[in-house]
This record gives sequence, structure tokens and C-alpha cells, in this order.
Amino acid sequence: MRGLAVVVALTVLGGSTAMAVGRTPKGPEATSHRIAKNIIYIQGDGMGLGQRDLIRLALKGRYGELELNKLPVAGLVRTTSEDPEEIVTDSAASATALATGHKTRNGVVGMDSKGRPVETVLERAKRAGKSTGLVTTAQVTGASPAAFAAHVPSRDLQSDIARQYIENSRPDVLLGGGEDWWYPKGNPGLWPDKPGEEESRSPYGNLVEKAQRTGYTYVRNATELRNSRSDRLLGLFANEDMVDYGPDGVGRYAPRVPLQLMARKALDVLSQNPRGFFLFLEEEGIDGLSHENNAHGVIDAGRALDSTVAEVMRFVATHPDTLVIINGDHETGGLSIENYDSDEKDPRQDGPFPIPGSKLRFTVDWTTNSHSGSDTPLTASGPGSDRLGRVQDNTEVYYAMRAAAGL
Repeated sequence: MRGLAVVVALTVLGGSTAMAVGRTPKGPEATSHRIAKNIIYIQGDGMGLGQRDLIRLALKGRYGELELNKLPVAGLVRTTSEDPEEIVTDSAASATALATGHKTRNGVVGMDSKGRPVETVLERAKRAGKSTGLVTTAQVTGASPAAFAAHVPSRDLQSDIARQYIENSRPDVLLGGGEDWWYPKGNPGLWPDKPGEEESRSPYGNLVEKAQRTGYTYVRNATELRNSRSDRLLGLFANEDMVDYGPDGVGRYAPRVPLQLMARKALDVLSQNPRGFFLFLEEEGIDGLSHENNAHGVIDAGRALDSTVAEVMRFVATHPDTLVIINGDHETGGLSIENYDSDEKDPRQDGPFPIPGSKLRFTVDWTTNSHSGSDTPLTASGPGSDRLGRVQDNTEVYYAMRAAAGL
């Protein structure tokens, strides 16, 4: 059954470019004997097979392929947490498993199920002398990036997470949203708060100023980010997440600073280290807009993610000693693709959507506004990627990264 599941995953992810089950890849893909100098972990938050199919069909057509599906190794990742009351994971528990190799309870960041801090792959990379970075269209102190560089009993303690970034793990690049957690109450920062919805709330004073005193350069917009020559960057480009959530007609994907630009700058900064780097890259919009059952928004977020993957693979072309992993921490929305039927009226149905190069249209069916327990598809390339071409637990992704880089 395990082999059959992987065959299904490889077929869905593109077939012709995927690694054959049970075989060691030949040629450029035969990378298990090499050490990964760099690791780039790319997360489409909430991205399951349905989201990959939706984005591919809408952007590339019936037989086209996304950049994120072109990597030569493909597998499936099981996502369940070690929560006594829930089988379906949240982002905190799943990201902790990916970052540390330890299962934990939902809501817990960087700690095992008994509340003990556990070292992350980013922290190991830092200890090995590598540069590190967290880049996301979510809050940079949100559950997923935090799991790679902080240790708190609740994902809601985002000012504590920010403080740990500055004082303990010290990633060289921190780019995303979440400004409200860095400024004290009464200091709105740079982005206007939405009355009743957003407010600055740091109990530790002005953490942006504290970061600057410890060596970070603070950039406030795309122009400052693009022009910066600093080797340590903090950029906060929204009060909370960088995506405006809501259903079709309300929610929209329009980050003020594109993920692709943030990724390019992070690669420029981190690659200056001759010992290499670890970089976490995340597109949050896929998850947030799937929670809203907003397929149009998911397509837009997927376009941004795929452009970012193309940016990363251009870097990899000249830095082949880089392990790239693209994964979803869990699936959101229970998304499935269906034929368009003009007579069918279903309140959970979204669309229709045209398929480029075809007269066909399709619809999206949602089963929930929450996470589902489905496995997530993973694609990978570079040294050590052959370890990932199978069905595996999310904790095994951590061990594959460690082994690939000799951490």
C-alpha cells in the first residue's frame, strides 16, 4: 500500500518528472552522496493535492505544469499531531514536527508534547555557522516560522516569539507581517491599525528598536528592502498577515511586498556566507484563503508561490549544492476539483474556472472551513532529496534535512 500511495502522488504531481518508486535517481538527481551546503524549505501553508491541482489547472491548463511540481523527487507527508483531543493538526504542531522531528500538541511551538523546548533545524544550522532566514506572507512571528526559531507553549505568544528571535535564535533575515507584536500599546508603528481589529500589543516595549540596537537594519517597504545592503534584515510589512482574508469579492491576495522579492533579497543576503544557509519561505495566502473557501484568492496566492519557486530554482541553477523542499504543513478546506455542471447548485461550490487552452471549465468543491487530515504532497531536489521520495511522517522531513546537510 505504501508504494501504491506514492505512485498515486507522483502521478498527480506530474508523473514524467517524478522519481520512480523504489529507485535511486540517475544523473543530476543522484545526490544522496553529496552534502547540502544550503537548505531552502518552501511551505505552501494549507496546500494539499487539491490546492496544487486547482493552481495548476487555472494557471497552466490541462496538461501544463507548475514550477513547484517540476522538481524530480515527489512523496507524501502525513500530518497528524500528538494532540490528546484532535486528530487533525494545526500549523503550530505540524511546523514543530517539520522543524524539530518531534510531535507535539496543537498550538505548541518548538516544544515537545511534554512542554520541553527542542532544538530546530534552523538552530542547528546556526550552530554550524550557517546563516538563517524566515520569510513569510504571514506574520513573521506566526506559528509556522516561529516553530523553526522559537519555543513557546502557545502560538498566541507572538511578542515572546519576537523577543526570542532577537535575543536567542537571531535569524539573519526576518521578513513578513505582524508589526503589531513588535510595538507597545499606544504606538501604532508604521501601518495604520483597523479600529477594533488590530492594535500594537508588545509587553516588552519597542522590539523593533531593540532589534536595531542588536544589529538589524529595519526596512519598511519594497523599495527599502530592494535597496538595502545590510547583512541582517528585519522587515515588517503589515499589522498582521500580509493577505486580506475573506470570501470571494471581499478577500484578496495583494501583499504590499511580493513574496518573490522577499525571497530574492533573502537569497542575496544569506548566500554571502561561505558556510551556507537555512531559509524558510512561506506562502500563507493559500491557507488563509482556503479557510475562507475563496478559490480565486488561492489561485492568486498559488501564482505568487510558483513565481517564488522559479526564483529559487534560478538560484539553484548556479548553486547545485542546495536542497530544496516544497511542502504543505497540512491541507485546508477539503478542496476537490469537479466538472462544471450549470444545473448543480451547491453553496460550497466555487467557480466555474476556465482552463487555459481549452473550452472546458471546472468548479471547486469545499468540504470545510478548517484543516483536514489529508496527507500533503512534497516535491524536492538537490543533495539528500532522494530520502523524501516516499510516504513519510512529517517528523522524517526534519531528519532528511539534518542528514542532507550533516547537521
